[in-house]
Amino acid sequence: MTEKIATFAAGCFWGVEASFSKIAGVLDTVVGYTGGTFPNPSYQMVCTGNTGHAEAVQVTFDPQKITYTDLVKAFFDLHDPTTRNRQGPDVGSQYRSVIFYHDPEQQKIAEQVKSELDASGKYRYSIVTQIVPAGEFYRAEEYHQQYYAKHILRRC
Repeated sequence: MTEKIATFAAGCFWGVEASFSKIAGVLDTVVGYTGGTFPNPSYQMVCTGNTGHAEAVQVTFDPQKITYTDLVKAFFDLHDPTTRNRQGPDVGSQYRSVIFYHDPEQQKIAEQVKSELDASGKYRYSIVTQIVPAGEFYRAEEYHQQYYAKHILRRC
């Protein structure tokens, strides 16, 4: 089996991780920080909005069981991709909507799905999701990993 990696940011990473972890074909999920300029940031640093990082989820998946296209569609379904630097009550650049692609094929698929959704009229406003190359991914502190599985919460 050849595993693949996908990385998404869609607001508070607790809920994003919980949603992706339930999808058949997803083998593992890890929450962390990516897209910024400060090396090895902590949660407290990222929360200031000054490091440039987004709260993100790195998804390891089996492409024989789920396609990258299906993961991108799931990403768009689990948050509001039309709000800039905000998801629900969480406000700041660390909560922005981003697809971090790992190769040119992922970039092409992400751009195509975004374009099709934008043209579909599904959303009242234009999609503001960024599609950018994946960079260094910093694993979040252990207490953030599989947070919903460890705590009885339904939302961030």
